[in-house]
Amino acid sequence: MPAVVVLGAQWGDEGKGKATDQLGDRTDYVVKFNGGNNAGHTVVVAGEKYALHLIPSGILTPGVVPVIGNGVVVDIEVLFEEIDALEARGVDTSGLLVSSAAHVIAPYNRTIDKVTERFLGSRRIGTTGRGIGPTYADKINRIGIRIQDLFDESILRQKVEGALATKNQMLVKIYNRRAVTVEETVDELLRFAERLRPHVADTPLVLNQALDEGKTIVFEAGQATMLDVDHGTYPFVTSSSATAGGACTGSGVGPTRIDRVVAVAKAYTTRVGEGPFPTELLDADGDRLRESGGEYGTTTGRPRRTGWYDAVVVRYAARVNGLTDLVVTKLDVLTGWEKIPVCVAYDVDGTRFDEMPYDQSDFHHAKPVYEYLDGWTEDISQARDFEDLPAAAQRYLLRLEEVSGVRVSSIGVGPGREATIVRHQLLD
Repeated sequence: MPAVVVLGAQWGDEGKGKATDQLGDRTDYVVKFNGGNNAGHTVVVAGEKYALHLIPSGILTPGVVPVIGNGVVVDIEVLFEEIDALEARGVDTSGLLVSSAAHVIAPYNRTIDKVTERFLGSRRIGTTGRGIGPTYADKINRIGIRIQDLFDESILRQKVEGALATKNQMLVKIYNRRAVTVEETVDELLRFAERLRPHVADTPLVLNQALDEGKTIVFEAGQATMLDVDHGTYPFVTSSSATAGGACTGSGVGPTRIDRVVAVAKAYTTRVGEGPFPTELLDADGDRLRESGGEYGTTTGRPRRTGWYDAVVVRYAARVNGLTDLVVTKLDVLTGWEKIPVCVAYDVDGTRFDEMPYDQSDFHHAKPVYEYLDGWTEDISQARDFEDLPAAAQRYLLRLEEVSGVRVSSIGVGPGREATIVRHQLLD
């Protein structure tokens, strides 16, 4: 049975949760392998909307084991707020597993995240202020706190003391904030330790044994390719590896065990936060896409920036991730447009780029080269087969497939779990 990576081909919010949820009835484990509560998935089941942030969307499918991998940074209070909200709606969360090696978001890292972003002013990155970046920085600087540290108070205290020795200097002397005490930090981190303990496991071992037993695992990325810390639009990126390689490092499963890499892309493009966005619409068309698509952040509520489909970005995602399949979501949002532009290349000061510019300055100055496709007016929300779509919608998808360089295997025509057209099975 396969191991499948599901990730975003654009700047996030593409509908990865829905794509992962569609695989649920054929999946045994769903693994979140990067990021934290700085991003969210919205999944609609039987008309009920669920907003998930830390917990993998597989939690909504009975029998699926949801796993928070070692590559995730965990705000424990937020985790239990999410667990409590799901339990209140009748969702069983007892099977959730959390890697003992995942890093914990300490309260001082939330503070540092917020004050640093304000200090940057016009050079701000657009962080959510939830402590994600500073926690990953601590991980790389080897002063981070891991889940397993919560069960040894002596080690936890030593690590907090070591971290605060430098962080308090920065908070007090640079940002004019009060010093954070070791005691208050330890107390907050220990508050949920015993409740967390039953969920903690050696998840790399669990997952590799599951594959040995022929189980199916879906690896669910947070954020997306263009927000990857290595391959995204740096520095306007997240702090983790949101591409297919991150599924291996963030879960402890080797690359030779991955069978399929599925990317999700909207039928147009959105972005939250700062940074370049070649197809961005700053006019009435952009407002129309935002309102029609409900483009407001699951986690932050921030209005998303909107633009037309960028095939250069998706081609790039296909290359750096080794994509096998593309899921196109929100096709229904484009109903009613007379002509639909698709960006097939960039113009940078008179030079045409058919592939992603290597230099970030070139990308920042890139202007879209559009191809215009016919739109459609028919309601497509009830379509369940490709042939049910209007001819213009079929041509649009086939052209996206051609210019993106990867087959379109699934199409979302509405927010519900059932509002999906399957052209090729994602699990064989």
